[in-house]
Amino acid sequence: MIYKAEGSFENAVSIAGDMAYPGYVIRGKERSCMIDAGINLYGPLYMRTLETILGDPGRLDMLFLTHSHYDHLGAAPYLSRMLPALEIGGHEKIEELLAKEKVLKFMDTLSEVQREMFQEIVGDEDVHLSPLLLDHRLKDGDSFDLGGLTCEVYHTPGHTKDSISFFVPEIGALFPGEAAGIPRGEHCEGIQVEFLSSYGDYIQSIERAASLKPRMIGMAHAWVLTGDDAASFLEQSYHETELYRKQIESFLNDCSGDIDAAVEKMALAEYDEKGGIYQERNAYMTNLSAQVALIASMGNTCSPL
Repeated sequence: MIYKAEGSFENAVSIAGDMAYPGYVIRGKERSCMIDAGINLYGPLYMRTLETILGDPGRLDMLFLTHSHYDHLGAAPYLSRMLPALEIGGHEKIEELLAKEKVLKFMDTLSEVQREMFQEIVGDEDVHLSPLLLDHRLKDGDSFDLGGLTCEVYHTPGHTKDSISFFVPEIGALFPGEAAGIPRGEHCEGIQVEFLSSYGDYIQSIERAASLKPRMIGMAHAWVLTGDDAASFLEQSYHETELYRKQIESFLNDCSGDIDAAVEKMALAEYDEKGGIYQERNAYMTNLSAQVALIASMGNTCSPL
């Protein structure tokens, strides 16, 4: 089944925030953790919904981050300031990035352009990004006992080098961030392929996620997939990724290998004319440029690895 990312699932997973930037709260008998923390403007909303879920936001023990993009860790500094006992976990590169003033200013800017849209959520609160010290520098094979539930850590690069997925085996729940792409369209009729750092790593990460045989997938945005839809999503994502690579190769061939020309031609055809891509155009162009450059660097090989 395909559900909106809101409410609760499996009697152990609840959604903080809302379906645009869901924070997945996993409640064990002894400890709780939340996966991802959206944009910084969502900080106050996370606090309010955590109170509804846990009775007291201070009962959230850990916040784990799937990767270093601003729309997945933006509210982490705010939550850390509001909840001093909160333990933050993520790839070590996140701490390195958020120590850089230029990175913090850039991420703040990316969120601030959306302030008018989310003014009712953020109000006058100070939600600026700030350096973030990690309590847990997560690596492949780490595991956290929540009491009756276990949060396992898998390094799943390809979307970014620091992408991490989380799996709760007792309920078969996977939280991959964007390591396996995200559903596209109003009814999940397609998949938005999200390799940005490595095509080969991305393919391998999808295979690894599929090997876990998840019964539930908490997507990075908008949706929760369960049952056969969870399994079929990963199969489809692998297939769509290979087709997408071939599509990029076709545009590159048409443009005689000129990356910039291929990006412009593909954006015109896929974004402007075909439509159905629910992503701000500048962000789409940035990602597409990275993807086309990656495929161009692979040459004419048809191997995914």
